Amino acid sequence: MTVAHCIVGLSLRCYFEDFVDIPQLLHSFQALGLAPLNFSALSLECPSACNELTMDDQTVAVAGLDQLDSRSSSYNSLLSPSSSSFHSSSTPLSSSSTTTATTALLVSDLSYTVLPSATSAFIRRRRRLSSGHSLLKSVSFAAASSELLAVVGPSGAGKSTLLRVISGRAGASSSTAAASISLGGRQLSSAVHLRKLCGFVTQEDNLLPLLTVRETLAFSARLRLRGASAAEREEKVEALVRELGLERVADSYVGDEERRGVSGGERKRVAIGVDVIDDPPLLLLDEPTSGLDSASALQVVQLLAAMARTRRQVVILTIHQPGYRILQHVSTFLLLSHGKVAHYGSLESLTQTIAMLGFTIPTQLNPLEFAMEITQQLEDYRAASAFPPEAEVYYNSKLNRDSTLEAETLLSHSNYCSRLEEIRTLSWRFWKIIYRTKQLFLARTMQAVVGGVGLGSVYLHVKPDAAGVAERLGLFAFSLSFLLSSTVEALPIFLQERRVLMREVTRSTYRLSSYVVANTLVFLPFLFVVALLFAIPVYWLVGLNPSLAAFAFFVLVVWLIVLMASSLVLFLSSISPDFILGNSLICVSLGVFFLFSGYFIPKESIPKYWIFMYYISLYRYPLDSLLINEYWSARDKCFSSSHGGVCLLTGGDVLRARGLVEDSRWTDVWVMCFFFLIYRVMCWILLVRKASRTLL
Repeated sequence: MTVAHCIVGLSLRCYFEDFVDIPQLLHSFQALGLAPLNFSALSLECPSACNELTMDDQTVAVAGLDQLDSRSSSYNSLLSPSSSSFHSSSTPLSSSSTTTATTALLVSDLSYTVLPSATSAFIRRRRRLSSGHSLLKSVSFAAASSELLAVVGPSGAGKSTLLRVISGRAGASSSTAAASISLGGRQLSSAVHLRKLCGFVTQEDNLLPLLTVRETLAFSARLRLRGASAAEREEKVEALVRELGLERVADSYVGDEERRGVSGGERKRVAIGVDVIDDPPLLLLDEPTSGLDSASALQVVQLLAAMARTRRQVVILTIHQPGYRILQHVSTFLLLSHGKVAHYGSLESLTQTIAMLGFTIPTQLNPLEFAMEITQQLEDYRAASAFPPEAEVYYNSKLNRDSTLEAETLLSHSNYCSRLEEIRTLSWRFWKIIYRTKQLFLARTMQAVVGGVGLGSVYLHVKPDAAGVAERLGLFAFSLSFLLSSTVEALPIFLQERRVLMREVTRSTYRLSSYVVANTLVFLPFLFVVALLFAIPVYWLVGLNPSLAAFAFFVLVVWLIVLMASSLVLFLSSISPDFILGNSLICVSLGVFFLFSGYFIPKESIPKYWIFMYYISLYRYPLDSLLINEYWSARDKCFSSSHGGVCLLTGGDVLRARGLVEDSRWTDVWVMCFFFLIYRVMCWILLVRKASRTLL
């Protein structure tokens, strides 16, 4: 096999990977004056033959490709995409996918070390003296578009770590990474740039279960396809649904472990669709077949292989233990062992290496499964052999310099769409989730109606006497406790959405502030309806102040109470790791606020070191405003008199007993508005801090 044969062989693999009809190739190359050649032998022998070339021969072979670049237009004219030689009938989804340009990824000498955790200032000062734990050691490989590269290896080999490092998602505070990463001829050193250019599908499908498949992709398109029109986004979504093979379940809920939805394989395809909606040049998938049955796993890999061809994407996935049928769709394998490369190349070359080591592959195992059992021998063989820099050679053979401009264009795009579009999209999505969460929607409305009617029937037509004054105070206190504690059921929704939120925010899908604003805008009208459903029956059944102005103020206060409670739950959900701790924090917080509201302990009796709790209590200001609203217009009204006709208790006396000598209703309203806003601002600050430390 001559160098010229390998030049043509490499050209075949560079330009015509999508062809399977060898006679058609023979006819086309004869027309170009490149015959006679034994193409059948060449297609089988050239990869192994090229491995036997010296470094000088490989340099000549790669240099020869530059001369063939000028003839690529002739290749394309002879064998157009409409030719029957193309085995894929899928229509590319974007204009970028119709080009024959090849993008290549090169990773050279990648090492990743996790430093020991610093638990004290002394340890932090001595951190430099510790080498830490090396997870990856001088890993080098190349991957080209239109092909699948599978990172394989036993548990703990560093597969997931490798993907996180090259996608810019490795933690920087407690680790060090050293590598040279190039995509399409452009050196990438910034983690921000890597995250922008990479689509990253994690093992967990972080999707909202109460959205349909089509809605999930549509919301992703609206937020990530910046500058596209509504018609273009809709066309993109429909094309992606067809490409993913999800037409049958497009209007079904995504679902999760608790809610019935699409199957596990279909859910994984939806997760892939979310990350390829904006056509990233590099797609990374961390064990996409994990947890799937063999048929679903094969469908996912077949989908990825087809997408790599039609979209001209660099696709890299990790697989723990692939089956034989999956291997047929993977072009190149990177076998890791203890963070080192044990093998890099095709399945055929792996089989040859195993044979050279004197091993015989059992019939019940495929070559890759057997290779995982002898990773140490493969690692030693690779270390002892003088392998040429095959990653660089392969990268240069696949590199198309025009892709550098494509990468520059992607990096120059704005990170976000307009804030108005973000808020509108997120508000619509959040409203759908609330409406479809029957536990929240029905529970809140039924609580309000049953609570209002129930309390009204208990305190039915309270009399205007001293006993009635005590009953009204008890009614107001119980109503506060009921309304503030009735928002706990929203906690699971916030906790479930938080992981999706972190994934979307860390990938610059939208701003965190837009999410907080959208959440606020959706809850304002929803909780206003809840306030009305509670206030109307309880107010008129009890017989409170008959003034319409007083009734309107009562509704306003009830509305602000549930808004404050909603903000408190949102804030505590940003702190809590799970529902149990979050529920405990809410109960403790509300109990402490109620204790220092002035209802149980007068302000004068609260110890000075606890007096600050009186001023930050969520119960104090609404309780004071409800009392003023009820008795301010009845300050001179007598509620209890002696037998001699002397008035013993007036409305003014009731207010003075609480220390209320002025009409501070609107001051209390502004304080409640402040609490409503400050808890949301604090939630935003905590989420921003959490997002800066989260890399999903």
